[in-house]
Amino acid sequence: MLSSALRRQVIVKYGWRGFATSAVREADFTHAVIGGGAVGLAIARQLAAREGTSTLLIERNGGVGQETSSRNSEVIHAGLYYGADSIKTKLCIQGRQLLYALCQKYSIPHRNMGKWIVAQTHQQWEELVKVHKFTRSIEGVPTEFVSLERAAREEPFVQAKTGILESPTTGILDSHSYMQFLLGDFEDKGGDVALNSPVTRIDHLGEKGSRGWEVTTKDKSTGEETTFTAEVIINSAGLGACDINNMILPSSRHQTQYYAKGNYFSYSASSPSTTHLIYPAPEPGAGGLGTHLTLDISGRIRFGPDVEWVDCPTDLAVNDARLPEAIAAIKKYLPGIKEESIVPDYAGIRPKLGKNSAVASGKGFADFVIRKEDGYEGVVNLLGIESPGLTSSLAIGEMVERLLYG
Repeated sequence: MLSSALRRQVIVKYGWRGFATSAVREADFTHAVIGGGAVGLAIARQLAAREGTSTLLIERNGGVGQETSSRNSEVIHAGLYYGADSIKTKLCIQGRQLLYALCQKYSIPHRNMGKWIVAQTHQQWEELVKVHKFTRSIEGVPTEFVSLERAAREEPFVQAKTGILESPTTGILDSHSYMQFLLGDFEDKGGDVALNSPVTRIDHLGEKGSRGWEVTTKDKSTGEETTFTAEVIINSAGLGACDINNMILPSSRHQTQYYAKGNYFSYSASSPSTTHLIYPAPEPGAGGLGTHLTLDISGRIRFGPDVEWVDCPTDLAVNDARLPEAIAAIKKYLPGIKEESIVPDYAGIRPKLGKNSAVASGKGFADFVIRKEDGYEGVVNLLGIESPGLTSSLAIGEMVERLLYG
C-alpha cells in the first residue's frame, strides 16, 4: 500500500483509487521517473510540463543528485570525442546549447572559459589533428589551434611540446545549483518527489485490469513499503539502472552494471595557475580522457578523474595510492606544479555496461542507450549514462518526451 505521506499526496491531488480489479482504473501517476540525478531531474521537469499529466520522481537517497551527478568534473562539454553519428554527440551539442541558455536565463553559476587540449609527442599531435578534423565535419563544435606565441602569453605555466587545440565552447557550471533549479522548477510544475525510496519491485499491470506498471519502494529510514501505479516508467537510475532494467525485462535481456571509479585531487597553492581547462591529448587504449585540470566556479584547481574499476558503487574513498601516478601525468603539462600541494579530494563512480571489453578499456566506443523497450509498453530505459550526461541532460529530457509522445 502507499506510505502515509505518498498516500496523502495521491488522495489530495488525484482522489483515492482503490485496488479493485473488476474494472480498469487509472494509474496513480502518468510518469514515474526512477533516479534523481541531473538526467532524471531534467526528464521529470520536461514531462511535468505536459498538461493533464502527473509525474513522480523517485530517488533512493535522501536528496537529489548525490551520486554521479555531484561527483564529477562539472564540465560543460563541447562534443569532441564521441563520433559524428552517435547519440552522445547529438545530445551533447544540443544539451550544451540548452544548458548555457538556461544558466544565463536563470543566473545559474557557470563560466564559458574554454578548454585547451595539449600534446607533448608526435603521436599526441596526430590525435589533436584527428579531433580538429572531426569537429570541422559537424556543426556546432568549433575548435582551433593555438599558436605558441598566444600560448606563452595566456598560459605561461602550461607546457605543450608539440601543439594545443582549443575548444572555445567548453565550460563549467555549479552542478549543485543546476540540479536544485531543476528540482524547484519540477515541483513548481506540479511534480512530486519521493526521497529515501529505493525501488524494490516493478510489475506489469496488464493482467490486473489496469494499464501501466505497479512500483514498490521501501522507505530507507522506516522500512515501510509503498506501492503505487504509473502509466510510464522511465529508468534513469544511473548506477542502479541495470538493477531496474532487470526488474522489468526477462533474464535474456538483463544487463550487468560495472563501476569505473574516478579519483580527484585538489590543489591548494596559488601558483602555477591557469585560466583555461587543460586536458591531455587523447591516447588510444588509455581509457577516459586522462587526468585533466579543471576549475570550479570559485577558481579552485582540481585534477582528475582517473579510471579505477571497483566492485561497489558506494566505494567513494579516494585511493591515495594513485596520487603518484596522477602527479606524473599532471607534470607533463604543468611542470611547475608544487607536488606537496596536491591532495586527495573526492571520488565519483561512472556506470559502465562493460568492463573487460574493448569499449571499457578505451579502445572502442560505447554510446548512450536511450530507448523504448520493444514488447514493454510504457518503458523507457536509459543505460550507461556517464559523461557527457550532465551536459546532455536537458537534451535527454527532450528526447525522452519525443520517444513517449512523438
